[in-house]
Amino acid sequence: MLTPFLTTVRLFLHILAASIWVGGQIVLAGLVPAVRGNATVTKALANQFNRLAWPSYFVLLATGVWNMFAVHFWAMDSAWQTVLWIKIGLVLLSGLAAWLHTKSKSSAGLAVWGSVTALSALAAMFMGIMLATSV
Repeated sequence: MLTPFLTTVRLFLHILAASIWVGGQIVLAGLVPAVRGNATVTKALANQFNRLAWPSYFVLLATGVWNMFAVHFWAMDSAWQTVLWIKIGLVLLSGLAAWLHTKSKSSAGLAVWGSVTALSALAAMFMGIMLATSV
């Protein structure tokens, strides 16, 4: 069993990283229309966001694994585990879609992959809250 301090650190890091990964995407989606006419500024904004977002994504992965072991996921009922595996799939989809978004050269590709990234991240966050409130 973790000490209360380590439990707090684990949850703090996970929520902080989710705030940056998920919340940052929402903020960026709100800012991009204001600079859309200027490709240089749009690209600079995206690059700066990526400097924060990708490390946050990897912190999410690490603390997510830590969370799984901290709550003894193998001892949870099958419904809880099913939600967990769906969440893991959504997290991986969000990362893959974000990577594809960074590689996209077309406006349609940017829009599709950006949308998939954000929607899967939001769904993963929702499922994480479901899991946390049912322990």
